[in-house]
Parts: sequence; structure tokens; C-alpha cells
Amino acid sequence: METSTFVYDGDCAFCTRCAEFVGRHIPGPFTVVAWQFADLTELGLSAAECGESVWWVGVDGTRAAGPDAIARLLGASSAHWRAAGAVLRLPPVRALAWPVYRWVARNRHRMPGGTAACAVPSAHRD
Repeated sequence: METSTFVYDGDCAFCTRCAEFVGRHIPGPFTVVAWQFADLTELGLSAAECGESVWWVGVDGTRAAGPDAIARLLGASSAHWRAAGAVLRLPPVRALAWPVYRWVARNRHRMPGGTAACAVPSAHRD
């Protein structure tokens, strides 16, 4: 793998909007790709994992999910985005980020731009 990869759910309109924002506003040496178009085997991910959260797969093979993936993406970008990523990695912020991320993931079909296709199957909800 030549660059790090940020993987999102391309069937989810809310996730796609967020990925488009990243593509337009957060520069970095990484690829942003919907898991439906990614080589999951090469990335070491499963469709089930990708349906539940976003993922970061580093050039070195390190993997991170949810807000940890977002923090890594931000950390690989320009200075002000790196600062935001550093804040997201702070223990108290990270402790709050996970419950917020899970709530957003469970309710992404209700978010702006979300559709019924964005809903996480009930078997995967907390």
C-alpha cells in the first residue's frame, strides 16, 4: 500500500457527504474511499467492520476505527487539522468522542443528508 487509506460507508449519504468534505477541505497524503470500492482484503478489513464505523489503515498497516480513525486522518493533514487531531486524541476528549461517535453512527440516517440506507442494522447497535 502506497498511501494511508480512510474508509467510509459509500451506501450512507451522510457518510458520503462527510467524505466529500474531507476531500475538499482536508489535504493529506491519504486516499479516501468507500469500502464498497476498496480492496478490503488488502486493507485487512471486513465488510461488517466497515458497515459499523469509518477506518484508517496506515501505510505501515496500523488500523484505527471511529474517532481514532478521524484523529489519524486529521493528524496526517495540514497544521491546523493536525492540531484538531491532537485534541481528539487527548484522553478526556477521546473518552467523550467514542460515545458521541456511536450515537451518530446509530442515528446517521437522521443526520442531514442521511437516508434509510444509512441505518446501521439493529443487530449491530449498542
